[in-house]
Amino acid sequence: MNLQVEMEHHRKTLIVRLSGELDHHTADHVRLQLDEAIQRGQTEHLVLSFKNLQFMDSSGLGVILGRYKLIKSKGGKMAVCDVNAAVYRLLDMSGLFKIMPIYDNEGQALSGLEVVS
Repeated sequence: MNLQVEMEHHRKTLIVRLSGELDHHTADHVRLQLDEAIQRGQTEHLVLSFKNLQFMDSSGLGVILGRYKLIKSKGGKMAVCDVNAAVYRLLDMSGLFKIMPIYDNEGQALSGLEVVS
């Protein structure tokens, strides 16, 4: 599996940093990890940082949209940040930016979700 997942809680926001490739080989693993972290913690909001994500396919989109629905059902907000050109193109073509904001970095994402300290 060529994907690393790093998670950090900041107040009631789960920040998830993905490194490597989010594809059909890694999507189920990421989905399970995120769902467990969201259900276990006091998570209201979710920020996905793609700073070190080199590749994503439609399976990755499914992971993102599923977590978006889960966070929305809890009354929370979700954002993505640090997106490279290739991943940006996929997210843009999918229409993802019509339902969730994109930010340049984690700090801006936290500010945009109004969860800064």
